[in-house]
Amino acid sequence: MAAEEKAGVGRAPACLCVLCGLPATGKSTLARTVLSAAAQHGWRATVVPYDDLIPEHAFQTRAVEDGVALQDVHTEWKLHRHAVLQCIEQFMKKPEVLAELPSKCQINRAAWEQCIHTLLQPEGLDHSCADRTPLLFLLDDNFYYPSMRYEVYQLARKFAPLVELLSQLSLQIHWGLESCISRNQSRSEPIPTEVILEMVKRLESPNPQKNPWETKSIYLNTTDNLSKCDIQKVMELISSALSNPLSPVEDNTEQKEAARLKCASSVVHQADQACRRLISEAMKTARENQVSSGHMRSLATQLNESKATFLHNLRKQLLQETSLTQEEDFDVERVVKRAVDVFNHEKKEILLRIINDHK
Repeated sequence: MAAEEKAGVGRAPACLCVLCGLPATGKSTLARTVLSAAAQHGWRATVVPYDDLIPEHAFQTRAVEDGVALQDVHTEWKLHRHAVLQCIEQFMKKPEVLAELPSKCQINRAAWEQCIHTLLQPEGLDHSCADRTPLLFLLDDNFYYPSMRYEVYQLARKFAPLVELLSQLSLQIHWGLESCISRNQSRSEPIPTEVILEMVKRLESPNPQKNPWETKSIYLNTTDNLSKCDIQKVMELISSALSNPLSPVEDNTEQKEAARLKCASSVVHQADQACRRLISEAMKTARENQVSSGHMRSLATQLNESKATFLHNLRKQLLQETSLTQEEDFDVERVVKRAVDVFNHEKKEILLRIINDHK
């Protein structure tokens, strides 16, 4: 099957551009500026605003274990993010079908149709040649984890060499956290400050040295509005991306599956060792509180059962994780720490319950 037939987008090159950074740093303002510049270049461009596409209740349910608002687990919010990429993929395959969305898609249909309306009916362009006009998708979200950005990279590879990916356009205005929080609070629907503070801890900027797929990245650092020079750099990078398509995805399913199993096994093994240490600490704490032998046996049983369930679910989650491949420099230590934090919270609850029952 020809590449054009397989991807369904042989009429024009396309670029998936990821905007990354904390809330209230100016990503949406940058997106609007790039849209205007793209029109001057004769490109079809649109902003994909995650906040508008993903229902509000999905954002409200992303607070999970241990009070961590941004814990990267399989929450409803994460599933909605995946649905956004599914919609982009569906459009790339069948751009002429405006209303068709992936099955079980739960994003805002009206917001999505608004996103692609300008791509189908670009203002100021000859509609007879619109099919051959370069496409530009500006994905407007925080994208604080590399795995989030890698999913976009994977999508672009599915359509290569007809589609290029600008894997990272990072906008992090350097005017201080307090100013960022202040600007956020002035919005009509501000994000909770604790979410921003947690995101500061977890945001991982593009790292081309560590992640080769983030080579096409730019870091914009300003204390005020973006300069004409900044916008020029952005447009030059997008032009370069459109002119230099990615390499097609090779069929290495077996190799990817082996890498997936290896990474999952490594994470689970290290998580198991860490959980054992946490259980030992809990048992020591119980003895120091002079918990009875019966309650000690109950504590050990509950902790080990909890550990077994936790490790089972962790392995299952890792094997389902789409970004767990050899192409990504998988940070095992970070994943283990994040996962074990969840078990540690559960351990504390069990220990506290046993101590209270003993009293």
